[in-house]
Amino acid sequence: MTGRKVPDMSGRMVADKTVKYILFISAFLSIVIVLAIAYFIFRESIQAWTEIGFSDILFNKVWRPGQDQYGILAMVVGSVAVTFGAIVLGVPLALGSAIFLGEIAPKWVQNILRPAVQLLAGIPSVVYGLFGMVVLVPIIRQIPVKGNSGYGLLAASIVLAVMILPTITSIAEDAIRAVPNSYRSGSLALGATRWQTITQVVLPSGRSGIIAAIILGVGRALGETMAMIMVIGNSVVFPKPLTANPLTLYLSQARTLTGNIAVEISYATGVHESALFATGVILFLLIIIVNASARWLINRQSSIQTTRQ
Repeated sequence: MTGRKVPDMSGRMVADKTVKYILFISAFLSIVIVLAIAYFIFRESIQAWTEIGFSDILFNKVWRPGQDQYGILAMVVGSVAVTFGAIVLGVPLALGSAIFLGEIAPKWVQNILRPAVQLLAGIPSVVYGLFGMVVLVPIIRQIPVKGNSGYGLLAASIVLAVMILPTITSIAEDAIRAVPNSYRSGSLALGATRWQTITQVVLPSGRSGIIAAIILGVGRALGETMAMIMVIGNSVVFPKPLTANPLTLYLSQARTLTGNIAVEISYATGVHESALFATGVILFLLIIIVNASARWLINRQSSIQTTRQ
């Protein structure tokens, strides 16, 4: 007993406290950075809010800085429409890929497909834009609808769906893999098929992570700029169907909030510049609303599951 080395508990406690403080400072700095960005954007937009007015900025469809018209409603609709289209096209594909990689694919297939999917996240957005201009736009132009130039919401939605694919796939796959194997074994032991186990047990158990993956995809879609400028037509017009068929809405040209800022910020001054910062404020609020809705939905699902148990 006398020769036994006593552990240096004081040293471990100091190390634990040091790590704890470092992590706290990191989290605190993250909050400070977000608040600083929000403050800067709002401060620069005050002139627009006071001289133009909230209702004129948000609900006016016309954006003509040369005529002192700074309505961003058309761009809000364009951003929401292209994001919705990307989610409709991209989420089923991403979830299917995540389920295949996490539950079905053999090891050698995973070793090939997983790096390929992750590689999509590293491709610059301008390359996606070039692909859309050279490949997608000519194909969409073949749709026999009057006024269809190929550039528009459909081309932008397809490009954006591919761009959000790796983000949603990777996070959703991690959520699926986090489900304990005992859940799968219990379901199969009760006579469920493999597909029933996936849809009725695995996916509901990983719902929170899957929702988080989709929300991150929505945030990526709302914030994308360069590729959207290249394929959406970039016209400040209110998106509307080209024919009586409402689906031709996606053949209409548009402009997104991010595209508007990127195109005009280099030469804007005075109220015009402040209006672009106001556009950034609206975009910031949209992302906050999306994240808050996701957190509410996740908490609601968790409370429902707790009540059932």
